[in-house]
Amino acid sequence: MNTPIDEAPSHLRYAEYVLGVLDADARAEVEREMATSDAAAIAVALWQRRLLPLADEIVPTEPPPYVWERIRDGLGLRAPTRMPPPVARPGLWESLRFWHWLGLGASAVAAACLVLLLVPARRGPVAPPPAYMASAITQDNGQVGWTATMDLAQGRMVVVPARPQAIAAGRAPELWLLPPGGKPIAVGMIASDAPTTLALDRALLARLGPDAALAVSLEPPGGSPTGQPTGPVIAKGAIGASPESGGKPVALLRVNPTVRGQA
Repeated sequence: MNTPIDEAPSHLRYAEYVLGVLDADARAEVEREMATSDAAAIAVALWQRRLLPLADEIVPTEPPPYVWERIRDGLGLRAPTRMPPPVARPGLWESLRFWHWLGLGASAVAAACLVLLLVPARRGPVAPPPAYMASAITQDNGQVGWTATMDLAQGRMVVVPARPQAIAAGRAPELWLLPPGGKPIAVGMIASDAPTTLALDRALLARLGPDAALAVSLEPPGGSPTGQPTGPVIAKGAIGASPESGGKPVALLRVNPTVRGQA
């Protein structure tokens, strides 16, 4: 990884936060900045995009057994063993405990066989859900108007304009989630010339996915009065896993800007 020599110390703190090398007080300070500053949240997201994929290239190595033995000896964790006095035990066939455990073992084997018969076997490993998702919200001319990065663990979305947008007077851009087969869901008002951070509740998080999309329509400054898009839809983009999540890349969608009501 190449880091510019003139990188600001505060930005390096964001990189140290992503790497997990800050102490508790410094981490708490960065998290307070992220909660109150869009610039800090974007800086941390950019460092995550740079650094987190590097961890996927590290192959885990299991230490040999003698390493753990040395650690236990060095810490004095190996307790002396005391040999109990020999106790006369009955023969195997005269032991009631032997027959008791034999019966329990047979029951456990029978239950395991029943489970194997009733539960279908899984085919291949189940991939974990992505931690981050992203969308390139594209205008009808093919240029990206906004990019949206979704942090599923924190329930937060950062929407950044690719370039300042010319918005008509008395209108403001509003972001919508387009679930498959459903009506648009209002996500929030976004800026045309600065990053916007939006909170995602559980209902919205449950609707995010590769079959959903995001759209931007022009509405009154306070938002759509009907709960559905009333102005022209000027940009739209599919949702996909971000690069650091290892998922499929984000596809770009073109949209007719004259569509109203339902995107």
